[in-house]
Amino acid sequence: QVQFVESGGGLVQPGGSLRLSCAVAESIFNLYTMGWYRQAPGKQRELVATNTRSGRIMYADSVKGRFTSSRDNAKNTVYLQMNSLKPEDTGVYYCNIAPVPAPDSWGQGTTVTVSS
Repeated sequence: QVQFVESGGGLVQPGGSLRLSCAVAESIFNLYTMGWYRQAPGKQRELVATNTRSGRIMYADSVKGRFTSSRDNAKNTVYLQMNSLKPEDTGVYYCNIAPVPAPDSWGQGTTVTVSS
C-alpha cells in the first residue's frame, strides 16, 4: 500500500520558491505527526519540518523563517512552502511520520534543485 506520494519539486534559481505536496494515506494522516525530510547528495536524510495533528509546527534551524509547513485535513495532504531557496536546499524531499519515520514506508520523494 502506497502511503506517501510527494510532488512539486523542480529546478529553481536561488531566491526562488517551490511548494511541495504530499498525499498521505488516511489511516496514517489522522493518527500521526507528519514530517518533511530531505536528503542532500552524499548526506544523510534529515528532518526539516514537523506538523502535528493539532497544527503545532517545528522547523530545523536551517529552514526556519523560509519554509512553511501546513496540512489539509480534508485532503489528507501536507504541504511545504519553500521560499528564499538556497543551493544547500537541493535534495530529494520526502514526507513520513515524525519524529521517527516508518522505515519501510518511504515514498519516491520529489527532487528539488536550486541552481542558477
